[in-house]
Amino acid sequence: MAQRVSIQTADFDLSTEVAALRAADPGVGAVASFVGTVRDRNDGSAVSDMELEHYPGMTERAIEAMIDEARQRFDIRAARVVHRVGPLRVGEQIVLVAVTSAHRGQAFQACEFLMDYLKTQAPFWKKETTPEGARWVDARVADDAALARWGIQASNA
Repeated sequence: MAQRVSIQTADFDLSTEVAALRAADPGVGAVASFVGTVRDRNDGSAVSDMELEHYPGMTERAIEAMIDEARQRFDIRAARVVHRVGPLRVGEQIVLVAVTSAHRGQAFQACEFLMDYLKTQAPFWKKETTPEGARWVDARVADDAALARWGIQASNA
């Protein structure tokens, strides 16, 4: 089985990741993907860069469990999550979620489910640099609400 989760400092290439996910699976009829990037503003302040931290081993296991949950809920063939850690500048890629399925609806739903799950439940800590100084980013109520629509209560409340 191909690797489903990568936590890394290096950037990733969407085309390469999707090609690997589809390789040797003629049953794939749809691929849905999401790429998150570092934006230049958050909570009304300018952001110049961000740093992400995690617990090695624990983070990968948590994301693997999320993919297992997505496979139980949706008719998907495969999923891939790449999440970067370390220092990142505005415009750089942070996260990739890619899902294959026989049909687009299941691929879209599973991709959105995984991203909602990752945003609230993956053990990552983000620190932004703003003109006021560095600050840790708290969980957002909107992210918890996005997870709740899947019937999952956020454990970070």
